[in-house]
Amino acid sequence: MRQMTRPDTQQNSFLPPESPLTMPVQDLHKAPDRHGRSFWWLPTTPTLLWLRRLAVFGTAFLLTGYSVVKINAVFNSLGTSTLGIIMLGLFSILSFWISLSCASAIGGFWAMLRHGGLGLGIRRTGPLPELHSKTAILLPTYNEPPQRVMINLRAMLKSLQETGRGEHFDIFILSDTTDPDIWVQEEQAILDLHKQDYARKHLFYRRRFKNTDRKAGNIGDWVTRFGGAYPAMLTLDADSLMDGGLIVRLAAAMEQHEQVGLIQSLPVIVGGQTLFARMQQFAGRVYGPLIAQGIAWWHGSEGNYWGHNAIIRTQAFAEQAGLPHLPGKPPFGGHILSHDFIEAALMRRGGWAIHMVPGLSGSYEESPPSLTDIAVRDRRWCQGNLQHARILFTKGMHWVSRSHMLVGIGSYIMSPLWLLFLLFGILIALQAHFYHPEYFSTQRSLYPHWPRVDPILARLVFIQTMIVLLAPKALAFIAICLDPKEREQAGGVMRLGWSIILETLIGALIAPIAMLIQTSAILSILSGRDSGWKAQNRDDGSLPWSDTIRKYWFYSLFGLILSAAAWSVSLSLFLWMLPVLIGLLLAIPLVGLTSSSRIGQAARKAGLLLIPEETAPPPIIQRALEERDHPHPVIVEAFHALRSNTELRHAHLATLPAPRKAGDPISVPLLTGSLKLQESGTLENALTHLTRAEKAAVLSCSSDIAILADLPVSTPNLTDDSEQDAPV
Repeated sequence: MRQMTRPDTQQNSFLPPESPLTMPVQDLHKAPDRHGRSFWWLPTTPTLLWLRRLAVFGTAFLLTGYSVVKINAVFNSLGTSTLGIIMLGLFSILSFWISLSCASAIGGFWAMLRHGGLGLGIRRTGPLPELHSKTAILLPTYNEPPQRVMINLRAMLKSLQETGRGEHFDIFILSDTTDPDIWVQEEQAILDLHKQDYARKHLFYRRRFKNTDRKAGNIGDWVTRFGGAYPAMLTLDADSLMDGGLIVRLAAAMEQHEQVGLIQSLPVIVGGQTLFARMQQFAGRVYGPLIAQGIAWWHGSEGNYWGHNAIIRTQAFAEQAGLPHLPGKPPFGGHILSHDFIEAALMRRGGWAIHMVPGLSGSYEESPPSLTDIAVRDRRWCQGNLQHARILFTKGMHWVSRSHMLVGIGSYIMSPLWLLFLLFGILIALQAHFYHPEYFSTQRSLYPHWPRVDPILARLVFIQTMIVLLAPKALAFIAICLDPKEREQAGGVMRLGWSIILETLIGALIAPIAMLIQTSAILSILSGRDSGWKAQNRDDGSLPWSDTIRKYWFYSLFGLILSAAAWSVSLSLFLWMLPVLIGLLLAIPLVGLTSSSRIGQAARKAGLLLIPEETAPPPIIQRALEERDHPHPVIVEAFHALRSNTELRHAHLATLPAPRKAGDPISVPLLTGSLKLQESGTLENALTHLTRAEKAAVLSCSSDIAILADLPVSTPNLTDDSEQDAPV
């Protein structure tokens, strides 16, 4: 058996020299060390920011107060009752939620009319600024198909080179991949890219062997090992795509404003194929800028972080964003899942400004292709946002940062509240139908005052609520129509209007299904179930009809029960609830049809749900599309790939951790995997008996790779040059 070990002198060509940076874990119960920075006054805070916030919250409270008075007249016009008070309380919370969104959108509309959305001296156009320091671009990945990740990466590499500022950026692929085949494919993809001179000098790859704290731990590991060499880092997701010019402008803004800790761009969803994904990207592109402009307008220097497509000052992140583990077990204890909100809040707590610049274009991402896929992601996000309830009272945190957490919690809590409001409304109607009490004004009575619903006033309140709910969409429609270029790229006024109507109608039908999905997620979390960590599906979202029926039959059954209850009361109640009932009754066909790429492309051909990035793709998207059309290398199983490719095997061995020493923790998958490998007569036999965890453990051990290289292959047509390889 040939000796195949990893000498200490073997250089890891995938990584630069380390430059460690201390990242202390923060104590949420003590005031932070701000190192002399001011907390209340920041040089980049917009003038009269307090007045903007007063306008937003004042408008929200006024709208809520008016609605509450009206709804109180609907349910408690002849005296208060238990059900009436419950309905009033639920409606107050729900009304404030949509009123705050509406008020923020009005602020965004005002900012768009004034061509805002930038700040920090950033320009949309004109010559690119000069850079004086180096920025790291971090691309975390977890079991993502490497050939898909590399499409956007190659496009960004070319875009950075074309800016003339490419030497100021290094890109790190930060892998938390646990699938052994994808791991080796990632290494091969990096080797292929390293054939280009720019990529060989500026593209690095690091895979963690322990996935501590998921994505937050992945970024934190990079900061503590390499962060000292880079004043700023730009974080991406595996599906992120950013224009090189935008990256340069963000890096220059970070250089020019020393007290800014983070600048968040506005990622636009692109690449949707299914009807559901196209609805998501249409809503994000048409309504998203208005919403983002609104929150940037009143957030000011107390902005938020969405976890990707943002540039961060490395010093600020290392100094303030070391996340502690929460006491207890998951789902409420352990490491913090939705870490981005908390990292932004902690940096702001430490005296660093957090800004959003929605007015810049060139930042893109993708959307899950179906309601089923988005529900998987939302389950993890729901758990992470509910965790924030334990961080709300962190000492020294800005009140706007606390509001970010409340909004995150509310985005999921609102679903069960809407469901309760609906159910209590049915109870009031049932009560009014089956009981006929006497109402007394002066005499005492043993009978309670049952609430009486005024149908005319109820209809008026419903219309007012719809106006507040749909106002942001109307304002977004007006805003995009005021821009002749974007208006035409979105299909023109008529097609844009029909697209908004289509998205609103289908979205309204899907809303009750999503309401039940989020409610079940909350109940699951409250029962103690952890979400786990799964790679996101970014491709076809279609499911066999049998699977769709199996997953969504309950929603149709629930809709049938509600329909029967409403019909038993009155025809008017049934008609009032019809939008909710139709969505639930048609849950199975709705999910199946919206998950169809064929229907999504038919809508595109009809000129519906168009976005400017489709009709007039920017250069960075055009590059990504061109890269997607290029042939991709054939995916090879990891064992075969390492046996047949000497260069890959050398590079792989150089990345492995040092051999285990006496007293180090024992890896059970490595012990069992090594034993199975030694007892396997052929390579095929080893592949049959090794589990995925054992296979990954074997691939992390140089001595096991030596055994692997000597195993005979029973497949006669396998191309294997391992017998000619020199000892490593």
